Amino acid sequence: MPPTDARTDAGTVPATDGGPGAGTGPRRGADNEDTLDLRLPDAFLEPFAEPAAQAPTTARPATGDDLLDRVAAWGPAVTSAGVFHLVPVRIERDLPLITRWMNDPAVAAFWQLSGPRGVTEGHLRAQLDGDGRSVPCVGVLKGTPMSYWEIYRADLDPLARHYPARPHDTGIHLLLGEAADRGRGLGGVLLRAVADLVLDQRPRCARVVAEPDLRNTPSVAAFLSAGFRLCAEVDLPAKRAALLVRDRHLRGLL
Repeated sequence: MPPTDARTDAGTVPATDGGPGAGTGPRRGADNEDTLDLRLPDAFLEPFAEPAAQAPTTARPATGDDLLDRVAAWGPAVTSAGVFHLVPVRIERDLPLITRWMNDPAVAAFWQLSGPRGVTEGHLRAQLDGDGRSVPCVGVLKGTPMSYWEIYRADLDPLARHYPARPHDTGIHLLLGEAADRGRGLGGVLLRAVADLVLDQRPRCARVVAEPDLRNTPSVAAFLSAGFRLCAEVDLPAKRAALLVRDRHLRGLL
């Protein structure tokens, strides 16, 4: 289950990520034929490929039509920063890197997952061993793993108790792993790309939502630059949050 965003979106973009030009990359979808057939060489992505023999956990739906419409099969997105992939986490491959990111003081202040590997591993396994309502992913930009994401069913999350949730509302949490990637608008670019992936690949989802801490103005700015709109302020157990929504019917306007 995703964390509250007091430890989520702010560790994402501790510096301004909503500057001019953020989120201007092309959208992947049926209306953008240039991106539909885009493929990277297999060897290029092999370290991040799911093993063919890996079976879903018994708690997950086994039909392939899981609660988030098979995030692993969403494919690439073209952005102004380069080709981007969401790759579902594998503990044995990704734990050392994600643990290092969580121990960055700028990240730890909000995610509260600093410490030995077991802390991060417990957080990841809670999602991986769950029912599929939250999928932790590594973001791979131009072949380099550089961010951590959680794509989750906001309508099935405790967040739904705090706002008028609709069926299939999908939430996003983001953490930019390296300090060099923060503060230059990259957060907004990637948030727009991933929100578009959600809307393209989850036809039943009409809204993508986020709930960063209101005090984290750079994070809020990044979501706004990515086409989200501020709907409300909500009191969550660990924070007062900005409820931000990207609507399917407004995606061409914002």
